[in-house]
Amino acid sequence: MSLFDIASKETRLKELEAQTNDASFWNDQENSSKVLQEIKLLKDKVTNYNSLFSDAEDLDAMIELANEENDESLIHEIQSSFKKLSKGVDKLETENLLSGPHDKNNAIVTIHPGAGGTESQDWAQMLYRMYNMWAEKNGFKLEEIDYLDGDVAGIKSVTFRIIGTYAYGYMKCESGVHRLVRISPFDSGGRRHTSFASVEVIPEIDDSVHVEINPEDLKVDTYRSSGAGGQHVNKTESAIRITHIPTNIIVSCQTQRSQIQNREYAMKMLISKLIELKERENKERIEDLKGVQREIAWGSQIRSYVFCPYTLVKDHRTNYEVGNVQAVMDGEINDFMDSFLRANIN
Repeated sequence: MSLFDIASKETRLKELEAQTNDASFWNDQENSSKVLQEIKLLKDKVTNYNSLFSDAEDLDAMIELANEENDESLIHEIQSSFKKLSKGVDKLETENLLSGPHDKNNAIVTIHPGAGGTESQDWAQMLYRMYNMWAEKNGFKLEEIDYLDGDVAGIKSVTFRIIGTYAYGYMKCESGVHRLVRISPFDSGGRRHTSFASVEVIPEIDDSVHVEINPEDLKVDTYRSSGAGGQHVNKTESAIRITHIPTNIIVSCQTQRSQIQNREYAMKMLISKLIELKERENKERIEDLKGVQREIAWGSQIRSYVFCPYTLVKDHRTNYEVGNVQAVMDGEINDFMDSFLRANIN
């Protein structure tokens, strides 16, 4: 497990902990917050590594005992322990690849259906369910920010946060256009349809990052909240939609308790999107950003989900594929994320 470079992490941890003992450490709240966050991340990595190392030693001792005693009754326990250890090592190895500046942050995810009406809107809903189940299975929390019902079924758009350490690091793998091929339940003729939906993922930027935005560049609209099954319906116009005119970036929030809270969170999302766009376009100033929208259609998809005439989910960036499409739709997408991260090691 030397590839995890635990020795350097332990050295860095001691350096940071020494900083917290300095009398002036708490004078700079912004810096102290960053140091404490890094300490927590390093401690988690070191603790996880040491736990896996201990499990490996226990497994080695169990194998040695089984060989000495010729005890076949331990085989099942050995196999189970090895499977658990392998899974833990794979997870630690994947997290070791998450070294980007925002990888440890929460993720803000927006899903938009492509052209195709009800069929595409239903596909967007299916993706939302997939990410909901992935978050639940992997210890993340999902919090809805904005939701717009489809005309007949599905959704016209949804924005949500995935909360937890490395949420963005994992979810950035999902950014792009997703393609569905199936027999449409909305087609009385039972014909096969191809639908598209886009998934946009940005890191949630913390409050320590300051961005200058010209108020004249913003168009702010208020509207009445609404959501699936009426769960977010509000009789007052508390929902907020903000358009950044130079880039045509639009953010909306309707799930907070007041218009002021919705506006604050919408601005936070806008700042996150502008910073992500600035870094992607290698621009120094927000004023230089233009923003380019890709069409949600053929030729731009990152992954295909085929339900008919066969079952297959294939990632076109890595060529990783699985045949169990239902398991994928139930949130089993870690292997796709892992293959993408490994393929994009700098």
